[in-house]
Amino acid sequence: MALLQGVLRPFELWNDWVLPVGRWISIAAIALMVVAILIQVLFRYVFNNALPWPDEAARFMMLWLTGLMAPIAFRQGGFVAIDMVPSALPLKLGQILTLILLLISAGVLAMAINIGWGEVTGFGGKFKTASLYVPLSFDLSEWLRVPRSWMMTSLFVGVTLLFIVNIELILRSLITLMGGGDNLRNLGPADDEIMAE
Repeated sequence: MALLQGVLRPFELWNDWVLPVGRWISIAAIALMVVAILIQVLFRYVFNNALPWPDEAARFMMLWLTGLMAPIAFRQGGFVAIDMVPSALPLKLGQILTLILLLISAGVLAMAINIGWGEVTGFGGKFKTASLYVPLSFDLSEWLRVPRSWMMTSLFVGVTLLFIVNIELILRSLITLMGGGDNLRNLGPADDEIMAE
C-alpha cells in the first residue's frame, strides 16, 4: 500500500500543479475566442466585410481550451458517465469494474497519444493555417503564418494530460480496492466551484 501511495504522489503533484495552469490558459483562450467571434460578427454584419482570420482564431482557441480542460474534468469526475452498473454491483465488484474501465481508457489514450504526435509531426502538420498570422517582431513588420501543427499540438497535449490523469486514477483505484481509499483526498471540485448538478 505504501508503495502505491509513493508512486501516486508524483502524479498527484504533477496534476495539482499543471492542471490549474491549464485552467487559467483555458480561461484566457475562451475570452480570446469570444473576442474573435465578436470581431467577426461586427465586421460581417455591421461593416458587411467579413474578415478571414476570426473563425480560424476562434477554432484555434477552442481546440486548446478543450485540450487543457478535458483532463481537469476527467480528474474531477466531470465527464458524462453511466455509473449505474458499478453502483448496482457489490462494492468490490464495482471497484474492480472501475479499474478495468480505467485500464481500457489507458490503452485508448496511449493510442491517441501516438495519433496526436503523428498529427503534429506528420504530413498534416506541415501545412500552414489559411489566414492566421502572428507577429514576429514588436514593430509588426514581420509576420508568421501559423502552422497547423500548433493547432494539432492541442490534441497531443490534451490526450497526454488525460493519460497522466488516468494513471493517477488507476493508482487511486488500486489503493481504494486494497482498502486504503479513506487515506486519499477527494478530487472533486470544491462546493463553491460547482455550478450545476
